[in-house]
Amino acid sequence: MPTLRPDRPPPPIDLAAQPSVSCPCGTTRRGFLEEGRGICSLHLVEIGADPRAHYHRRLTEVYYFLEGEGHMELDGVRYPVKEGHAVLVLPGTRHRAIPGGGPMKILNFVVPGFDPSDEWFDEG
Repeated sequence: MPTLRPDRPPPPIDLAAQPSVSCPCGTTRRGFLEEGRGICSLHLVEIGADPRAHYHRRLTEVYYFLEGEGHMELDGVRYPVKEGHAVLVLPGTRHRAIPGGGPMKILNFVVPGFDPSDEWFDEG
């Protein structure tokens, strides 16, 4: 269990300066992976043209839409979203953000901190 009272709080990070890596949604820049001590992480995500629906067994996510509009698909149901909208994604929910023709960018807050072994896909 991570400690909730670290000796010193981590310094601020430049999320936009973190390395970009591929993810089921498109590309992401991940922050506080180590500094968050497993408690949480923050991701700046550019949604790709063909995002892949996935789910997490343990992670809870909040998607906050910074740019663009389109849909958020939750267990096969599509909800319109645009800049300023937030979506809570609970464990077990199949999800993906779907751009509506232009670029889409989100902040993704993950609790506990992101774990790549907790990304799951339905076969077929």
